[in-house]
Amino acid sequence: MSVDVWVWAAFVAVVAALLAVDLLVFHRRPGEISLRAAAGLSAFWIALGVGFGALVWAWQGSSQASAYYAGYLLEKALSVDNVFVFAVVLGYFAIPARLQHRVLFFGVIGAIAMRAVFIAGGIALLDSFYWVIYGLGAVLIATGIRMAVRQGHDIHPEKNRALWLVSRVVPVTRHYDGAHFLIRRRGILMATPLLAALVVLEVTDLIFAADSVPAVLAITRDPFIVLTSNVFAILGLRALYFLLAGSMSRVRYLQTGLAAILVFVGGKMLVTPLYTVPIAISLGVIAVILAIAVGASFARGSEQPHAPNTV
Repeated sequence: MSVDVWVWAAFVAVVAALLAVDLLVFHRRPGEISLRAAAGLSAFWIALGVGFGALVWAWQGSSQASAYYAGYLLEKALSVDNVFVFAVVLGYFAIPARLQHRVLFFGVIGAIAMRAVFIAGGIALLDSFYWVIYGLGAVLIATGIRMAVRQGHDIHPEKNRALWLVSRVVPVTRHYDGAHFLIRRRGILMATPLLAALVVLEVTDLIFAADSVPAVLAITRDPFIVLTSNVFAILGLRALYFLLAGSMSRVRYLQTGLAAILVFVGGKMLVTPLYTVPIAISLGVIAVILAIAVGASFARGSEQPHAPNTV
């Protein structure tokens, strides 16, 4: 799929407008985001992503639309796993609930920029050195196996080297000053915990991108489809955080499902020279695995016995 420059320009303009609306309208006033508001925003972003897929269907046909939906579903599922890590990072820095949306907003902007770089680099690498596909496939399979066998997330924000580097460049204060990332005290420029948390979030997302981008490239190498599916999935990440951060333990089999998906797309990469798995099958496999993981999680949760009443 080859798109004109004006299509790329229009897409960038739409994303910039959506981010501006999100910042200036939805979160113009600092404050905690209610569960109802988070659910409404999540529904809005999901509807937007699904709607764009329908536009691709009408514009480029069912094959390209299937590739978009497969990439969107994969990135959206992986972003749900990111929510737990973000909760750990924001909790470690004790970011007040009323300021968390600001950190996540700029985190989303950084994530979009990093995805664009990773996608461009990944496609160029695969086009120039086709054998790299075997390495990426092996990495995805190894990542899936590691995700399946590990228990929970081993996240230590205090050991993040990027945070150590920031503290060497600019002093980090333990106190907040409204929603500012940088403040000046006694003539000295200092970083607030908001900036420290943002740096750790960006580095953490960089690690996630190293897994998610190759996974989407296993479905299609069309730069427009890969980037748009990633962007529309990431745009709703902030609302998804406020909706799911307190209930991630209920989706206990999601990590197992994501591990199975990574192993599947990694295997798909390895067998590509011999057999090209149709995009429709990839979309179906991803959807079925996620449905089983989520369904099993809620079914297992409903089986938990209620604590007896005590008098």
